[in-house]
Amino acid sequence: MSQLFPDIEPYASHTLAVSGIHTLYVEESGNPEGIPLLFLHGGPGAGCEKVHRRFYDPEIYHIILFDQRGCGRSTPHAELEGNTTWDLVSDMEKIRDFLALEQWVLFGGSWGSTLALAYAQSHPDRVLGLVLRGVFLARPQDIAWFYQQGTSRLFPDYWQDFIAPVAPAERHDMVKAYYRLLTSDDGHIRTEAAQAWSVWEGRTANITQNPHVVAHFSDPQSALSIARIECHFFVNDSFLESNKLLNNMERIRHIPGYIVNGR
Repeated sequence: MSQLFPDIEPYASHTLAVSGIHTLYVEESGNPEGIPLLFLHGGPGAGCEKVHRRFYDPEIYHIILFDQRGCGRSTPHAELEGNTTWDLVSDMEKIRDFLALEQWVLFGGSWGSTLALAYAQSHPDRVLGLVLRGVFLARPQDIAWFYQQGTSRLFPDYWQDFIAPVAPAERHDMVKAYYRLLTSDDGHIRTEAAQAWSVWEGRTANITQNPHVVAHFSDPQSALSIARIECHFFVNDSFLESNKLLNNMERIRHIPGYIVNGR
């Protein structure tokens, strides 16, 4: 399919308190009696966009989108406290319970595929199927490829802009260096670092640069949550034991799934 389904609006939206700090934005669109499908956005920290409603036939699917902790329309914005992979897995269960659903399909790309696998392995009885795009396992070697050495060789010009905010003596560990900048008490330092981090991702997300993606990642509000939350996760190894997702695939081998991967 080369075209997305027509643009649709949610028929319901909710705010759901999931902790003493965090409140999530959750929306429903498509067919209320259809197959429940939960969309998991990337980042972590990128938030949902209206185009994310258009990947599925709205006559067949009960489409559920939510902004993960600290991003999009969830509050507080760019908050790191109480924001881990397992908090997000717990949030998904709270959403499922809130909507009174027995099972659902999980659809996630990039970080969304990581979160889908983590949830499915924790709650395999709740998952009807998996659709994973651009699978990302959030291992240290995956992070190093993108933020240290690997992608830098594919986009050497953009890499220079990415490393610019970091002192040369700290460039041997870019994630750790950026974490210091993104948690600085100086708002200007945080903003400059967030913009550089997020734009790097937006520019390199596609082999052929997508202006819409770059614009979303360049937006100051989006950039702050993307950069702070991603860096917070990645400096903590995404709160995953080494190779946890690969080592636990036996738990979900019975769940039907599709993997879509680009170059």
